Amino acid sequence: MNPTVIMPELTLDWDLCAKVLTGFIQSEVRRAGFRRVIVGVSGGVDSSLAVTLAAAAMGPGNVWGISMPYQASSPESLTHAQLIADRLEVNLFQVDITPQIDAYFAAFPDADHIRRGNKMARERMTILYDHSARLEALVLGTSNKTELLLGYGTLYGDMASALNPIGDLYKTQVRCLAAHLDVPAEIVGKKPSADLWVGQTDEDELGFSYEAVDRLLYYLVDRRYERPALIELGFEAQFVEAVSRRIQSSQYKRRPPVIAKVSGRTIDRDFRYPRDWGV
Repeated sequence: MNPTVIMPELTLDWDLCAKVLTGFIQSEVRRAGFRRVIVGVSGGVDSSLAVTLAAAAMGPGNVWGISMPYQASSPESLTHAQLIADRLEVNLFQVDITPQIDAYFAAFPDADHIRRGNKMARERMTILYDHSARLEALVLGTSNKTELLLGYGTLYGDMASALNPIGDLYKTQVRCLAAHLDVPAEIVGKKPSADLWVGQTDEDELGFSYEAVDRLLYYLVDRRYERPALIELGFEAQFVEAVSRRIQSSQYKRRPPVIAKVSGRTIDRDFRYPRDWGV
């Protein structure tokens, strides 16, 4: 597979896209009164692209990466995290999450891989936010549009962040922009994995390829095609139904918590101001 080949409808002006995203990071970080960002660097293409954009926006010295392996994590993940950090000359340090994860699950030995994976994702985010306070750096998100739409992430784990520069890019677009910005080919081209257990890959877990689902998501979400039109385009009805169901069932992950209304002005319903209100 050539990771830089995507459907024509998803092809962007990559130079312009990079300019918009670096400008977004720069303006949002400074608007919030910060000058540094911090990113969980997994060695995958999403975090590598986020770090690349951040280094261009803020300068390498103002970007801090943390790699947070568990004992079962792939050694390749650490190698690739160091590779991108060295190439960009950003700050990188490592925090091993094995002791706290094993200590917790010693009390719950029957926990399945989903519970363990969610715990690891949330543990990593608590570490990022702790060092965010230490370094006075905003946490940069690394979830792409495909993952967000499918709910393929952990609420208050990898889906948490102060700002997300790649959340409107489908996975195939992330690969293309990363390749355009010279992210190493071994990172761009490897099989996507959250590295939550040995042998885990995103596409095996999802049951379809990113290329296939990105094409469907584009017509379903961006173009608002309904089911008959999607089937006419050649998508199998079962695939359309499965993806639609995932989008709908994960909507709660993309919205703030629902607040019961008992007053005249309820937060996020009636009391609504811009993110930088009063700054």
